[in-house]
Amino acid sequence: MNAVFIVLITLASFVIAYFTYGRFLSRRVFSLTPERNTPAVLVNDGIDYVPAPKEVLFGHHFASIAGLGPIMGPAIAVIWGWLPALLWVVLGSILIGGVHDLSSLALSLRYQGRSIGDASRELIGKRAWILFLLIIYFLLSLAMGVFVYIIAILFTVGENGERMYPESIVPIVSLMGIAILIGYLIYRRGVKILPATLLGLFLTFLFLFIGVNHPILFISKGNWVFILLGYAFLASVLPVWLLLQPRDYLNSFLLYLGLILILLGVLVARPEVSAPAINRVGELPSLLPLLFITVACGAISGFHSLVASGTTSKQLASERDALFIGYGGMLTEGVLAMLVIVSCVSGLSRTDWQIHYASFAKANALAPKLRAFIGGASHLVSSVGLPSSLISTLLAVMVVSFALTTLDSATRLLRYTVEELGRGVRVKALTNRYLSSIIAVLSIAYFALLKVGGKPAGLILWQLFGTTNQLLAGLALLTVFVFLVKRGKPTLPVLIPMLFMMAITLWAMLNQLFRFASKGEKAPLIVSLIILALTFWLIGEAFFAIIRKRSKTLKLIRM
Repeated sequence: MNAVFIVLITLASFVIAYFTYGRFLSRRVFSLTPERNTPAVLVNDGIDYVPAPKEVLFGHHFASIAGLGPIMGPAIAVIWGWLPALLWVVLGSILIGGVHDLSSLALSLRYQGRSIGDASRELIGKRAWILFLLIIYFLLSLAMGVFVYIIAILFTVGENGERMYPESIVPIVSLMGIAILIGYLIYRRGVKILPATLLGLFLTFLFLFIGVNHPILFISKGNWVFILLGYAFLASVLPVWLLLQPRDYLNSFLLYLGLILILLGVLVARPEVSAPAINRVGELPSLLPLLFITVACGAISGFHSLVASGTTSKQLASERDALFIGYGGMLTEGVLAMLVIVSCVSGLSRTDWQIHYASFAKANALAPKLRAFIGGASHLVSSVGLPSSLISTLLAVMVVSFALTTLDSATRLLRYTVEELGRGVRVKALTNRYLSSIIAVLSIAYFALLKVGGKPAGLILWQLFGTTNQLLAGLALLTVFVFLVKRGKPTLPVLIPMLFMMAITLWAMLNQLFRFASKGEKAPLIVSLIILALTFWLIGEAFFAIIRKRSKTLKLIRM
């Protein structure tokens, strides 16, 4: 099969879904209307609640939810063949991920910009609220602890001592200063978005070319961990308009450029798919349920609900933009995941593909996953006439930079979680953004720095991230389902994805439990059991909340 066919069918599916199903969800299910003021407009505190132009907010939202997920997941999932991975990306984005992201954003808009975990207190109950926030706190701390460690590796050397991407350091670090400049020009000097964007992009690409020729090699991996933790603290406490929002906005253009170049490469080269549609050769784990855990951000990810209800809802200037940013952002991430699949199955020759994907263990390591995508995409883009080495560097910068956007956004989300707990238990000190940011960074540092058996604790527990992240998506959909039931709104668009995600994730988690028990891995086994217990408890709380709602309704009818 020709890769052009895959690209065109996927893009057409996403466009049709946006203008049909997306609009149905926005208007009929969530009743989003521009006449209603958003939390960003009502509060507008200049720190966290800041109305943003939809183009800027889309860039921030997309950069925050993208990260490494839609690249690393599909780059390994094609080991089962390109067809299962592609079907999950397309159908998952349209029917599950897009619903999840838009509904999380819509729910937060109805609860003053509070996170979906915090809103569960009024929807389900205080116990459910505490359980939800505990799961969120663990997930964010673990994930960002590992991200700090991974970014430090990407800046220096990999697991086997091979050089990674130090040429990305100069453009990524300089982007922080450029973002502060652009934020100041737009929000304090009144400069229009277009000239400010052009200036920001000129400076971004200028430092990109400088970084290619002047990679930083003198800072060790250990020192980078502390530098990144310090950056995460600053990104958490500074006003959102000064660093986070403009940095993610400018950073998104790197991804747009990468997507456009890969699309052009596919259209010009018209490569044949070298990988099998369904692969049964090699050392492969079971396709079910692992595929749905491996490809997370490219189809659905619980982390998206935290971004949508944590930072995006506090910056949305009009409810009209929720469809574009929430549902549209997920479909755009689906496009990225699809292009990663195409790069890995048509950018690599059949021989190279068979060697690279000879075993799951070999292909699942950090460097092989990234190099499968970067190598395949560079080969496709070279057909446009650009040097392969330049394209490889651009894609490497894009990959590392998006890992960093996830870190700064998630640290802020972790800070919000601490503050929400502080307000709930009436400990005023925890609502201070400096103290809550310190607690957030210390939690991240725990998983990045603590060693267990010579390995970072985060890496040992990282195997729980996939299931916990997808479990969070199911719990977010459960919360939205309760919300719709109480509002008397259509529930099937949320109920079916929720049941699917709950079933597939609990199946995967039970498989993990048996594996941990058989191997005697006590730490992940104990944590898995705790998460599983909290989940069933939270599901029970939601069930009884719905029962209480129906009981009250029947009493009113009888009266």
